[in-house]
Amino acid sequence: MKADQKYIVVGSKDWNLSLFAAQNFDQRQWLFIAAKEELTAEKVEAINPRYLFFLHWSWKVPEEIINHYECVCFHMTDVPYGRGGSPLQNLIMRGHQFTKLTALRMTHEFDAGPVYLKQDVGLGGNAEEIYMRITRLSFAMIEQIIREQPQPQPQTGEAVVFKRRQPADSELSQVNSLEQMHDKIRMLDAEGYPPAFIEYEGFRFEFSRSALYGGRVVADVIITPIEGAES
Repeated sequence: MKADQKYIVVGSKDWNLSLFAAQNFDQRQWLFIAAKEELTAEKVEAINPRYLFFLHWSWKVPEEIINHYECVCFHMTDVPYGRGGSPLQNLIMRGHQFTKLTALRMTHEFDAGPVYLKQDVGLGGNAEEIYMRITRLSFAMIEQIIREQPQPQPQTGEAVVFKRRQPADSELSQVNSLEQMHDKIRMLDAEGYPPAFIEYEGFRFEFSRSALYGGRVVADVIITPIEGAES
């Protein structure tokens, strides 16, 4: 990479920042932005980056930034299949064990921009483990993009759009097998996600650290009274 070029990495999760720090980037060239309110056109203009890279970012980026800078986001589906929200959860609920991590240029339409490159990635483990795996791969792809500076190519094929999941969708009563129960617990087991839960007799049971073996699901559970429920 050229010594006079600068880069911004934007990520909303703790693991994004910790893995960014592990790269030992030259702080004179690299900046990490972790909060939505810190991503302003004025700050970006002052740095004038060659690229902005977005990791695990769910908010709309201001038009002044998208229009004037090369913004690269990472989406964990083989687009145009899987555009839209909650890609990890939608993939797992559809039975996928592997996916593609796609680096694409941001446009005004979510996940519809041209593609720089794609890499295979597995979907084993809980959500936080998968997101850390995705982030590590993202940094490898960032280095490749900076090194090769590929021209992004338009997406081809029919678009399949995923619907963003809501907190109520984490209810475990919507599963009908142990495998589905295990998948639902693990796919929500990450910082900032509403955990899989059931509510029964005035209590809420929230599940994490799921393991499936021996014809049973073993998981941690936190039990709290439901506010306002009759005792």
